[in-house]
Amino acid sequence: MRCPFCPSEDTQVVETRESDEGDVVRRRRRCTRCDKRFTTYERAEIALPTVVKKDGARVEFDPAKLRASMLLALRKRPVSVEQVDAALDRIQDKLLAGAAKEVPTTRLGELVMRELKRIDKVAYVRFASVYRSFEDVEEFRQLLEGI
Repeated sequence: MRCPFCPSEDTQVVETRESDEGDVVRRRRRCTRCDKRFTTYERAEIALPTVVKKDGARVEFDPAKLRASMLLALRKRPVSVEQVDAALDRIQDKLLAGAAKEVPTTRLGELVMRELKRIDKVAYVRFASVYRSFEDVEEFRQLLEGI
């Protein structure tokens, strides 16, 4: 593993821990050249479906993009990183359970909205207002009544 602080590829594992569920291995490493420490994570690589955008373009599923959009909706809200990670894991589990090779962005958006509604109603409304592109106040009012 290359050190992120210097170009050295000579690093040592100082500590190894598994997550509670046993699906992620966390390793603390030390660079033998600059003596700085850093953390790496190992997890099994899984084949998530390709995302089909509204214009028909196909892109690889990117959990970082999904996380960024959720964090934007959750900005300045009292939601922990662990709650966000758990929501992302549930979304990915649903995508894997569906066993589809492709998933439309509409389905992905619905999964995100369901998780946001579960963890923070304000973030849900923020995300839905952008995602659904409401044309008038009445549509938005109906969303709010559904909460």
